[in-house]
Amino acid sequence: MDQRIAIQGIKGSFHHQVVMEYFGDSAVEECMSFDALVDAVISKKANAAVMAIENSIAGSIIPNYALIDANRLHIIGEHYLNIHHNLMGLKGQTIEDIKEVYSHPMALLQCKKFFKQYPHIKLVEDADTAEVARRIHQGNLKGVGAIAGKAAAGLYDLEILAAEIQTIRNNETRFVVVQPTNSVIPTDKINKASMKFELDHKRGSLATVLNVMSDCKLNMTKIQSLPIMETPWKYAFFVDVTFEDYQHFQKARSVLEIMAEKFRIHGEYINAKR
Repeated sequence: MDQRIAIQGIKGSFHHQVVMEYFGDSAVEECMSFDALVDAVISKKANAAVMAIENSIAGSIIPNYALIDANRLHIIGEHYLNIHHNLMGLKGQTIEDIKEVYSHPMALLQCKKFFKQYPHIKLVEDADTAEVARRIHQGNLKGVGAIAGKAAAGLYDLEILAAEIQTIRNNETRFVVVQPTNSVIPTDKINKASMKFELDHKRGSLATVLNVMSDCKLNMTKIQSLPIMETPWKYAFFVDVTFEDYQHFQKARSVLEIMAEKFRIHGEYINAKR
């Protein structure tokens, strides 16, 4: 059976670009929210899903950590994508013709400086970058612009009115590949892991955990706290670590399973950032 990958957004979106780079020419299940994306994987409409998890400028996409954890999804891989934002509209138009620009809030945030020189343009938050591009094409919407990747302009026959409009050139998003079951990767290939745990309200409890990781030769690349709604002022910690030897990770895991509450491995996979 051909694999089908769930994405947030539609063809031409950055999630779609990740699928093409990571999986090749795979069929996609278009989802207009991350909740719908998770449902598509759990209901087996899709074999796996691509999910944005953090951005080098805007930081963590915290709700997605909670979705992975609550639905007990497994991270089987990751992919980093340089984000190139372009302003596009119907062919024959100029920036002066554009009155409104619709895009995802993250894209608008990352291009805020560019639009300061065009005060006549109203910026409007929308669900998906590529979906706006498709809407402009289908509705022949004059005076409306979209911020999206180059692929969306080609797919929906739009003209790029201004290229590379993101404020910071080195704008990278990390995506994770998730599915309901763990993938089988040889342990000699695994050099990164994602985990989650909770800690008691004790002085130095987090420091003790971090010391265990350091003693076991793990390099922590990410730590993200998330409030536990059922227990006010108590937090869960989501941590990514890299390592050179899988046995080092096994040793740390055996200690952390005893030390930390509700310890869970979200995924063991290959580090995409070398």
